[in-house]
Amino acid sequence: MSAGRHLVQYCALVLFVVALAGGARAAQETKMKANPGSARGRGAAPETVLLSSPSAPLVTLRIQFRAGSASDPKGKEGLNALTALTIGQGGTKDLTYREITERLFPMAATIDAQPDREVTTFIGQTHRDHLKEFYRLFTGLILAPRFDPGDFARNRDLLLAGIQTNLRGNDDEELGKEALNLMMYEGQPYGHPNIGTVQGLKSITLDDVKAYYRANYTRGNLVLGAAGGYPPAMIEDLRTGFAALPAEAPPVPQLPPPRPITGVEVLFVDKPAPATAISIGFPIDVTRADRDFCALMIANSYLGEHRTFNGRLMNVMRGDRGLNYGDYSYIENFIQDGGSTFPLPNIPRRRQHFSIWIRPVNPANTLFALRQAARELRRLVDVGLTAQEFEQQRKFLVNYSRLYAQSLSRRLGYLMDSRFYGTKAFLDRIQEELPRLKVEDVNAAVKRRLGAANLDVAIVTDHAAEMRALLLSGKPTPITYQTPTTREDLLKEDKEIEAFPLAVASERVRVIPAQELFER
Repeated sequence: MSAGRHLVQYCALVLFVVALAGGARAAQETKMKANPGSARGRGAAPETVLLSSPSAPLVTLRIQFRAGSASDPKGKEGLNALTALTIGQGGTKDLTYREITERLFPMAATIDAQPDREVTTFIGQTHRDHLKEFYRLFTGLILAPRFDPGDFARNRDLLLAGIQTNLRGNDDEELGKEALNLMMYEGQPYGHPNIGTVQGLKSITLDDVKAYYRANYTRGNLVLGAAGGYPPAMIEDLRTGFAALPAEAPPVPQLPPPRPITGVEVLFVDKPAPATAISIGFPIDVTRADRDFCALMIANSYLGEHRTFNGRLMNVMRGDRGLNYGDYSYIENFIQDGGSTFPLPNIPRRRQHFSIWIRPVNPANTLFALRQAARELRRLVDVGLTAQEFEQQRKFLVNYSRLYAQSLSRRLGYLMDSRFYGTKAFLDRIQEELPRLKVEDVNAAVKRRLGAANLDVAIVTDHAAEMRALLLSGKPTPITYQTPTTREDLLKEDKEIEAFPLAVASERVRVIPAQELFER
């Protein structure tokens, strides 16, 4: 069993390879409530999202609880993630963790626990030939968890290592993203990593995990999902089995408005690093439930589609100047799904943020790269897309978005996310709404929703003090080419970029050692 796909980034867990279900588009059967992302049903039967494909050889189950790290009690940050792992990487009432893994291995089946800010999703997948035995193991983990002290201790150590060794020591890109998240949501329910803090995890006991399970793993807090070649009788068994959970659920955590950002606020994370990771962002009042979302998808794809050379940032920063490896932008929280270029489903949030990732950068070019990214964002907000750029980007996104649903499991995940936001199926919305948009709609949405003056910036570097001093000096920060360029157009533009004005909020430019982050 694995600890959840996005926890891999912290904990370096090894996942089984998940086979993908092919075939024709499956018929879908869903049960949704209006805007369920803002309220929980109480005492109702479990809601169900189904995607049946009788000919598909695989069956996927997604069991989702409205419980995330936003529900972590103060002082016990990490309780949600540790509960999920103690269940998903533990045993059942009748079987130990080792016995579970020994039974899963010959089936080539997978079980993932995927906790995020708002929801925790348990994802199981197997070939339908093994469904009966797999179903018993998978549901047993959730309905009758063993809560073995050894499983608890092992998973707590895993999460602690995820912060102390991997996040603060090895993964500068993820560290920069989490530092940015801390800036945007400091003191709020979103303000700590999903896996918690060091002292928060150390304070959690097995009794805390059991109590959290009883309070949050309830029928009123639950959505059942199934996709693939499952027999209809399994769905009734699923509903009946999970109907035994308690009916009630605690209130959804309140999310206060994020602190206003004034000017360019910078957090330098000081640590030994051969290169610099830059994360830029700010909260936005847009989710998939908003009318402007699809318009912003086009603008964002134009600026920085993830891990493609489609975006302008990649072309002008990496392509033209060789500044670094990757330059991308996002209009919602993004976690890459495994080795794909696509977003991980089932990480929905009531609050979202716009962000730009720039990494890794030669330390000598860090502030040049920051200025260029800010300048490109300013250009997008002030000038927008031309009619030709809009048409090219819309055509690309209409086709590219079809690749989001390369498996029934991913398609099921998107359907469950649409239920969270209280909208019709997201992938269908893209195909319906993008063709109706005009370039004026996109540029107007950008001006309403995005900005370029007030930015949070997290920079992970071992040159923190000197970079801070140079930034505050206001001096130009020219680029250093490894191979000098003879392109006059670039050299002329470089002069503009190196002096691009940043409204730096000097009182909000800080240096923090990496080892102090996420301690409490």
